[in-house]
Amino acid sequence: MEISHLKNIFVVAFGFLLIFIAFGGLQTLQSSLNPYGGLGVVSLSVIYGSQILSAILLAPFVTRKIGCKWTIVISMCCYITCTLANFYPKWYTLIPSSVIVGLGGSSFWTAKCTYITVSATQYAEKAGKIKMHMINQYFGIFFLIFQSSRIWGNLISSLILNLAHGKDVIKHWNYTDCGAGDSPGILITSGNLSESESESTQPSHLLIYTILGIYTVCGVLAVLLVIVFLDPIDLQHENTKVESPQYVWTPFLVTLKHLQDKRQCLLIPLTIYTGIEQGFILSDYTKSYVTCTLGIQFVGYVIISFGATTSICSYLFGKLSQYAGRIVFFMLAAVTNVICIAALFLWKPHPDQLGVFFVFSGIWGIGDAVWQTLMNALYGVLFEDNKEVAFANFLLWKSVGYVISFGYSSFLRVYVKLSIVLFILVVGMVLYGIVEYIESKKTQLQVSIATDMKNMAVKA
Repeated sequence: MEISHLKNIFVVAFGFLLIFIAFGGLQTLQSSLNPYGGLGVVSLSVIYGSQILSAILLAPFVTRKIGCKWTIVISMCCYITCTLANFYPKWYTLIPSSVIVGLGGSSFWTAKCTYITVSATQYAEKAGKIKMHMINQYFGIFFLIFQSSRIWGNLISSLILNLAHGKDVIKHWNYTDCGAGDSPGILITSGNLSESESESTQPSHLLIYTILGIYTVCGVLAVLLVIVFLDPIDLQHENTKVESPQYVWTPFLVTLKHLQDKRQCLLIPLTIYTGIEQGFILSDYTKSYVTCTLGIQFVGYVIISFGATTSICSYLFGKLSQYAGRIVFFMLAAVTNVICIAALFLWKPHPDQLGVFFVFSGIWGIGDAVWQTLMNALYGVLFEDNKEVAFANFLLWKSVGYVISFGYSSFLRVYVKLSIVLFILVVGMVLYGIVEYIESKKTQLQVSIATDMKNMAVKA
């Protein structure tokens, strides 16, 4: 029985891996491939902005209407449009494709989270195992495979881009301005180049098309993998409060109704943080520390370090949480991120400190493994009776974090961004602690009731 469940988890994980080899690789390069007019950054903002609307209006009900499997398949096709649009990157191609990705993205993640949670729950019930432990383990397996997409996607782009001619790459005039004091601005080349000469330092169309071609193949393979090998999962017998919408505004009202659960409200800041922290490492750290000091050719390799650490730790934390408890790992992630933020405030990056750039991204990946893996599992455990709406809320607030991060990226200094990240983390962890306190009191009450009922049965 477990072999069948694990097979489906592996199919979902490798499907996401293939899709995000493409999307993750493009996300890292977007601001560099399409810098003119800020098209690359704007397209990313549009993706997560439309994902917010989709999370409110579509995600829970698309999943229940057509099932997790076909929601995943259709959403994968939405992501492929983003790769295709980059073959001809214009405002009228990238922006519509970004909207399509955003609309499909929330359903994509909601269906994945629902599928893994239901699969883990069903197996736990049949095997007599603890449900929370199985959910943590299944999410750990998923993120072990999925998070490695940052390795392969960036490795593909980095290796191919290094085939470019050996002209000067984009650098900052003075790398002593890099780091926490870096101000928003346009990176310039090491010399007074004309516009045509500056454009000539960009990778050739052949190299870009090669990358995009590989990414497109990955997307098509992901769709075929899920269609052929993923078993549909029955949601009809799951205990859920979701009903089919009767009016256009019903999905909006049902999604917001979930906010009546005070635990969901308390988790909002930390959920927003899961988007902001990824936005920082993928955008601000790579731009103001890596690109500013070393050059854009190192961005992919640094993110590979981040992806490798996140991938390995996702599996380890998911497995070990049954022994140490999730609170320990949430505290580990928070402490790790606080140390990184404090160090990034003080560190003056220098080209001779090459290893340090990788160390920071790797350590940040330890925290990210908890935020992505155990936060998903936490939602699955806390809101098991309303999974689709709960995971839609997770995507909603995580997307808000992305939009905030990409939104202020172009006009705030790095030390201000670090301060914002730190503030949201602290607030989020305090409120998360309250959630755990509420759950512990609830558990104690349930144990007390069960004990009283057992004693009454013995006396009778």
